[in-house]
Amino acid sequence: MQPVDYTTLSAACSELRAHWLPSRMEQVFQRDRYTISIALRTLKQRGWLEISWHPQAARLCIGNPPPRTPDTFTFSQQLIHQLGGLALIAIEAIAPWERVVDLQFARRPGESPLYHVYVEIMGKYSNVILTDASNLIITAAHQVSQQQSSVRPILTGQVYETPPKLTGPVPSINESLQRWQERVSLVPGAIKRQLLKSYSGLSASLVDSMVRAANLAPDANTDELTVQDWQELFAKWQEWLQALQAKKFHPAWTADGYTVMGWGGVEPAKDIQELLNRYYSDRLNEQLFAQLRHQLSQKLSNILAKLRLKANTFSDRLQQSDRADEYRQKADLLMAHLQNWEPGMKEIMLPDFETGAPIAIALQPDKNAVQNAQGLYKQHQKLKRARAAVEPLLAEVNSEIEYLEQVEDAIAQIDKYQIAEDLQALEEIRDELIGQKYLEDPEYRDRSNNETKSNFHRYRTPNGFEILIGRNNRQNDQLTFRVAGDYDLWFHAQEIPGSHVLLRLEPGAVAEETDLQFTANLAAYYSRARQSDQVPVVYTQPKYVYKPKGAKPGIAIYKQERILWGKPQNGQ
Repeated sequence: MQPVDYTTLSAACSELRAHWLPSRMEQVFQRDRYTISIALRTLKQRGWLEISWHPQAARLCIGNPPPRTPDTFTFSQQLIHQLGGLALIAIEAIAPWERVVDLQFARRPGESPLYHVYVEIMGKYSNVILTDASNLIITAAHQVSQQQSSVRPILTGQVYETPPKLTGPVPSINESLQRWQERVSLVPGAIKRQLLKSYSGLSASLVDSMVRAANLAPDANTDELTVQDWQELFAKWQEWLQALQAKKFHPAWTADGYTVMGWGGVEPAKDIQELLNRYYSDRLNEQLFAQLRHQLSQKLSNILAKLRLKANTFSDRLQQSDRADEYRQKADLLMAHLQNWEPGMKEIMLPDFETGAPIAIALQPDKNAVQNAQGLYKQHQKLKRARAAVEPLLAEVNSEIEYLEQVEDAIAQIDKYQIAEDLQALEEIRDELIGQKYLEDPEYRDRSNNETKSNFHRYRTPNGFEILIGRNNRQNDQLTFRVAGDYDLWFHAQEIPGSHVLLRLEPGAVAEETDLQFTANLAAYYSRARQSDQVPVVYTQPKYVYKPKGAKPGIAIYKQERILWGKPQNGQ
């Protein structure tokens, strides 16, 4: 993940000063253990200033409104208690080339600051610290004890000390080409590495884009650069320093990240706030998505393996119980031919009642014929009782397997992160599994369906009818039993786990064969059988779709259905 370097931080703060000073602080919300959002209001606008001390994604920018969930963190409560109603009057760097920003709060613009919020953007050492006017620490996002750091502890009640100063030389716009070249080429090596070693205040991503903008390879050796190469690279160096001095930047998306200098940009960004918010939100969501998907897949795989083993055990017991009638038949035969028994017999051959074929009956030699028959009758009754007990258990296990396979299929369909709704769909699956007691989460807070924003897959048929497709069981239930109207058509892969699909139709509208086939193709694609050439797909009116009493989410039964053959490869 690309870190926020000094250049990016300078660009972000420059924009914030231009559009958000002065502003009144109205609210503080802590999103997670690393991120707070501060509600700011100016005469023209209201927005949320996002401050993060995440070790990989520390940043400062205008972000999205926080979710409507309770904030249980104490750090945000301390901030709102001290800063509530005050004005943000200044956003200043504590020193040149330092990635520490001082947010100053006062009663009103023009007055001396009452509080400082120091935002330290320093990778894994990032922090956010609140102090009073005399720089005494009131609270910190991450307190650092003497045992953790004897150089710079950060504790409540102590005086705030700035991070250790930069030791290497810093870039200067007044430095000549000759002096700059001498410093960088003093020790031969790759130009990118030499620039990073020669000056403080640079980042790997900035230098990489700078070198490439000068039409050089980052690993080009300094000894191999021509006079023209040095001149072109120095021109980019000067361009960078002038941008910092003039506070004029060119935010853009690159092939693998972003730039605030425009170098290597493939698409311009609206502004630096939007650039940073979108980049880090997406990257963090990608991480959460990958972790959550792996966790859910592993958990489901383990549960299903145990359930299938249990189902096999029950099936074996049922197969054994199929022999119940055989034991009764043998007992009847033995009782009918008591005269053929002799003491000490271990086996007796008796003719079948119907066919006359000889049947071998194993005997207990220490028991007489009647006692052996009674033993066979008992075995018959035991196996009959086993069937009565095992059959409902097997049905319950198979129902559970069917449900979890549907959940597993929903996860398989959300195979990679593209938009925020992909993560939300996975979180809904996690919440569902917690609600069904398959997962444990002490911090779990159930979200009602009213609070869940619908993010169904949406398509259009050749004739323009809308198609909605559930992404998980919660959405399937919502789609089928809340969204579906009287005139719509409901589709599902026949007896195969998959998404519920709804073809929306206005009153009087008639779906043509092409619309039905298009929808059936999608229903086949969003099912477990998506790799097949053809999949049977049922469709019916929503009023003929029911949820069995006590059924798990996503389970439905239907009647008066018709069948189409869906082609998954045409539904991609």
